[in-house]
Amino acid sequence: MWRRIWTLIKARNREYFRDKSALGWNFAFPFLIILGFGLIFTEERQTLYKVGVLVPGMAALQTDSSNTADGIYTNFKDKKFIEFIEFSSRDNALDKLKHHRIDFLVAPKSGEYWVSKTSPKGYIVERLFHSSSEMKAQGYHKQEITGREIPYVEWLFPGILGLNIMFSALFGVGYVIVRYRKNGVLKRISVTPVSAFEFLTAQVVSRIFILFFTAIVVFVGCVILFGFECRGSYFDLVIVLFMGSFSLITLGLIVASRSESEEFTGGILNLMTWPMMFLCEVWFSMEGAQPWLQKATHIFPLTHLIDASRRIMNDGAGLYDVRYQVTILAAMSLLFLLAGSVLFKWHKD
Repeated sequence: MWRRIWTLIKARNREYFRDKSALGWNFAFPFLIILGFGLIFTEERQTLYKVGVLVPGMAALQTDSSNTADGIYTNFKDKKFIEFIEFSSRDNALDKLKHHRIDFLVAPKSGEYWVSKTSPKGYIVERLFHSSSEMKAQGYHKQEITGREIPYVEWLFPGILGLNIMFSALFGVGYVIVRYRKNGVLKRISVTPVSAFEFLTAQVVSRIFILFFTAIVVFVGCVILFGFECRGSYFDLVIVLFMGSFSLITLGLIVASRSESEEFTGGILNLMTWPMMFLCEVWFSMEGAQPWLQKATHIFPLTHLIDASRRIMNDGAGLYDVRYQVTILAAMSLLFLLAGSVLFKWHKD
């Protein structure tokens, strides 16, 4: 059995590495995205901002124009194209600020504000805040953020890495198996001693090997070119990436289990990848979105993969700190694998 599985793994790997265009794109895509966002944020061209507002207790925010600080805030909150998000906890708000989930933090009642030195959005918002008063926000005292600040491109990198894994896992397994079924490869394999379990195991192992190979190349390249680093354990990061990859691959197996049309499969995969690409905090934070939408993003394995890898790489978290995400990914993997195995068929009816 293991010899048959190993033969299938080698065959699939050779097929992948012989496709130079797909191989090159898997390497080029993350570098181009990181480079592009790095240039954009260096030139400070962003136009949408999120401002956190510290509200004492749970009382509604009210300002008193007779107080200098409150009067300045009243002028500031009338600015267009700025979203104001209320926080009752200073520690929670500062954590959001450090992780670029908000761009600026202001406390109208105490006359204080915070801004990240590494955030181009924060710099612009601070200038807008100063412009709210001819006296340049007198009555407020700038406070420094304690702890290490995270540059935006470092916050973005785990999201791009997860996005690359998602596309490679779903299209590399789902689309390929459907193509095998359509051109008769699965029908020929079905008359050999190879079982469905052996075939699916080989596909999963092969794809995990390919994902880790490309992820290592991309990670090393970004470390060399951009100076990125993993502040947590590399072992913990590997575990998280493995669980995330396995979950996404098994999700692709469900799509490929019975489909016979490459066009239909491509549409289904796009229907799955687009929501994950925009709702799983790959490009931007979901902070400030509708609460139901924030909760809905937890149905996607990519959300847990990016969240766990981001905490390990940016914050130095350990495996115990991300146990919730790892557990969810493991449960999803088991569910997807069982569903894909039950639904799988070798050839067209």
